[in-house]
Amino acid sequence: MNNKSQVLSKIQSSLARRNRAEARFRWYGRMAIFIGLLAVALLFIDIVSKGHGAFRATYIQLDVRYDQALVGIDNLTDAEQLIAGNWQALPKSALRTYFPDVSGRSDKRKLYKLLSNGAGFDLKDRLVADPSLLNRIESVWILADDDIDTYYKSWLDGNPYDARMSDKQVKWIHQLHQEGQIALHFNSNLFTRGDSREPEQAGIRGALMGSFFTLVLTLLLSFPIGVSAAIYLEEFAPKNKWTDFIEVNINNLAAVPSIIFGLLGLAIFINVFHVPRSVPIVGGLVLTLMTLPTIIITSRAAIKSVPPSIREAALGMGASKYQMVLHHVLPLALPGMLTGAIIGMAQALGETAPLLMIGMVAFIVDIPGGFSDPATVLPVQIFLWADSPERAFIEKTSAAIMVLLSFLIIMNTSAVWLRKRLERRW
Repeated sequence: MNNKSQVLSKIQSSLARRNRAEARFRWYGRMAIFIGLLAVALLFIDIVSKGHGAFRATYIQLDVRYDQALVGIDNLTDAEQLIAGNWQALPKSALRTYFPDVSGRSDKRKLYKLLSNGAGFDLKDRLVADPSLLNRIESVWILADDDIDTYYKSWLDGNPYDARMSDKQVKWIHQLHQEGQIALHFNSNLFTRGDSREPEQAGIRGALMGSFFTLVLTLLLSFPIGVSAAIYLEEFAPKNKWTDFIEVNINNLAAVPSIIFGLLGLAIFINVFHVPRSVPIVGGLVLTLMTLPTIIITSRAAIKSVPPSIREAALGMGASKYQMVLHHVLPLALPGMLTGAIIGMAQALGETAPLLMIGMVAFIVDIPGGFSDPATVLPVQIFLWADSPERAFIEKTSAAIMVLLSFLIIMNTSAVWLRKRLERRW
């Protein structure tokens, strides 16, 4: 009886240790998940806290007289006159009218710095759109300078940043605020304009269009090539040392650092084939090479997931191997292929290093209108703004990151939804 009780005691002790070890393991797993989620939450909180302000901009309301003599034009349809016109005189005149007591060249220069350098050109666009405004007075909300914008937002938040402000400028802003002539409005420039040296005028539309053209070309090239390669390797290629060699290299290419593809694009597409730098064509070609391994691997996995009975039934009914693949295997594997393609596109959308190597880091002001126009992409635009010394570019950088993350979340969510919506369980 003593031996039996000792054995039972050892078993119970061993089970207790195993249960404690299992409980600790579960606790470690929960802690790992919690730490990971906490890190992601802190990252999102930091980005949103810095970037939400970029979706609103500071505007100053002034009564602008579109004085023909002041601008120096007599024909709004003459392109040369529109280019040579003194458009900056309009917002300066409106400021002097609102602050008649300001005198002296130094004070006037400080007064003019309340508004963006592009305020005159914004007024020109309004006048060209509505020629009836000529020689009339209009109350207009005019974009403020980035330093004014930074100060006004920080002042409203209770922590004013006035490092680049003079005492008189602070006084003028407070006067405008008391009279309701300064306010925050939705920053449409962020989504309608390209890059600019001036933070208040900079937008992401150019980068968005560059990313769009680059991803469209990447999808048009990588998806059919990747799916065709996967079908051949999985259904038609003989199993020998050459196909084994190809499969090993495809798996290795999926793990190659993305900058290597940029070096390849620089050496082949630009130096050998002389494709212009900083255009969506060369960006799409480089990203196609980078995403091909991912699409091939996911497409092969989708083809493998189709039960052999489908193939056997099709062949047993007299279908050729080509018909079996095209009419039976491919439709069933397509959801998995689409999921892999979307994940590959999401990976391509967030890439920066390979595009830096092929010159898509250039300062592009104009909005690209096609595949051959100079362009940049959203991740590179973020890289450029993050390296800018102006404080106002900090919130622009975070806002661009928020937009990029939104697209990535949408694309990955779409991939999950497509897989669950279209896949069949066997």
